[in-house]
Amino acid sequence: MLNTIVIKKPIISEKSLKEVSEGIYTFEVDLKATKTLIKTEIENLFKVHVEYITTAIMKGKMRSVGKRRVKIKMPNIKKARAKLKNGEKIPLFEVGQTK
Repeated sequence: MLNTIVIKKPIISEKSLKEVSEGIYTFEVDLKATKTLIKTEIENLFKVHVEYITTAIMKGKMRSVGKRRVKIKMPNIKKARAKLKNGEKIPLFEVGQTK
């Protein structure tokens, strides 16, 4: 996996923000990335210690596009959930005060 981006983007949703309080952070990663590669990438990028990684491949959905509403299949994505050691946080997931 040389010269590839392992972590594509963080997944910010209601469910993932609830899990942040438990120390679990969710990312979209490359389909070919392994758990050990994801773990080392998160540790090096955010300077935290990862306890474990869980991964899941989400099947791409069918979407209608264009003037003729042609159906195309969206690509599959791979999600990785990283559990950090107690007391560690990733500031990327910090959300401001809500009313």
